[in-house]
Amino acid sequence: MRNASRRGSAVALRAMLAGTTVVALVSASAVVAQNARVEELVSAVVRVNAHINPEGRTVQGLGREREGSGIVIDSAGLVLTIGYLMVEAYAAEVVDNNGRTVPADVVGYDHESGFGLLRAIEPLKLKPMALGKSAEIKEGDPVLVASFGGAAMVAGAYVVAKREFAGSWEYMLEEALFTAPPHPAWSGAALINREGKLVGVGSLIVSEAVGGGDKTPGNMFVPIDQLTPILGDLISAGRKTGPGRPWLGRPMTARRRRRESSVATSSSRSMANNRRIWPTFTARCGHKGAQASASPLTCCRIAR
Repeated sequence: MRNASRRGSAVALRAMLAGTTVVALVSASAVVAQNARVEELVSAVVRVNAHINPEGRTVQGLGREREGSGIVIDSAGLVLTIGYLMVEAYAAEVVDNNGRTVPADVVGYDHESGFGLLRAIEPLKLKPMALGKSAEIKEGDPVLVASFGGAAMVAGAYVVAKREFAGSWEYMLEEALFTAPPHPAWSGAALINREGKLVGVGSLIVSEAVGGGDKTPGNMFVPIDQLTPILGDLISAGRKTGPGRPWLGRPMTARRRRRESSVATSSSRSMANNRRIWPTFTARCGHKGAQASASPLTCCRIAR
């Protein structure tokens, strides 16, 4: 019964999404504009450049030079991004939409949520983006997806699913946010609700955003509610304190791995390379294709 309902929802969503990119942008932007101008709002979305330790275990898969987006979330220059952009970084900088570059310190990384934190070493003079509540987001809600580059890199989308996501690199979200149409620069992008608040951070592009076999492509976002309980630990200790999540895995077929996830490669500064999708599953430990372990118990761990 649940599958039948999801198939029905998928059909409706495909009809809704067809040719609606511009409509969604106009609709969502109109709502946000009631509270803040889009230009001012997305000024909090900055470019993140990270320089990775050449001996790092993630270099093979993600490269030594990584580029994506981050979101300024406080007045002291704290920048939230997706962790795979900056894990194992020895140096980083953030670039605002006016081209100003400021070096940044690596603050913390949380493997369980996938979040990473940087802090600019001098004031960014940008208005931070307020945090919303991802739990309040509903399927069908219009949202904005914003990557660095100002208003030109803002796109409208719809939340098409809230569901579990599991990756074989010992990673699971109980209720990830899936949107469509896909944004071409998803890594670290801001997911913004109708009140102009941050509700998610871009992680992946996926071939089945709706789930249940539906082939609608889209993006997966880490819900912002995952940040609140660990923010203090990340700032003070660089990681979530306490025991890690225990894992027990079972083998997955290569076909299923390819179907469930595509991970962005951020191995180049160029946007063209940053948007390239690996054709086969790539673990965040750097193993890809046939090299990737079938079991999360035997695949490499990072940032433990």
